[in-house]
Amino acid sequence: MQEKHEGGASGPLDLRVWVRLLSCVMQMEKRLRRNFVDDFDMTLPRFDVMASLDRFPEGQTMGDLSRSLLVSKGNVTAIVRQLEAQNLVVSTVDPNDRRSAIVALTGEGRHLFDEMAAAHHRWVQTLMADFPRTRQRELFELLADLKASIAKA
Repeated sequence: MQEKHEGGASGPLDLRVWVRLLSCVMQMEKRLRRNFVDDFDMTLPRFDVMASLDRFPEGQTMGDLSRSLLVSKGNVTAIVRQLEAQNLVVSTVDPNDRRSAIVALTGEGRHLFDEMAAAHHRWVQTLMADFPRTRQRELFELLADLKASIAKA
């Protein structure tokens, strides 16, 4: 039986860990979202689509893109259309399946993504600057263990 109050803090430890992880992610994501808008007039979801496309220079189908981002095809389609309107991505008919489209970064999109990726890295470094590298490594390993445990559940 699990104790209701572990270590003198309120609530079960597993729930406190979950809330702490979520809180950290939400704080970092809020800052990154603001930085993308302020510095690039870009949303985080658009950056995520461009990041996925950057890993596949030959492009990705809309289905592959939605699976890699863990979002619906409808969400991806809307974002791709916005990026197309900005000339950052191009969508072409898949020669192997005429019902499907392949999306790829344009030259302009690749250049902008490279700038945004470098800024993103700097922003994350800034957010983690007061968290020592040794502790970052420890946390990275602990999160790998947690991820493996979650996969077994």
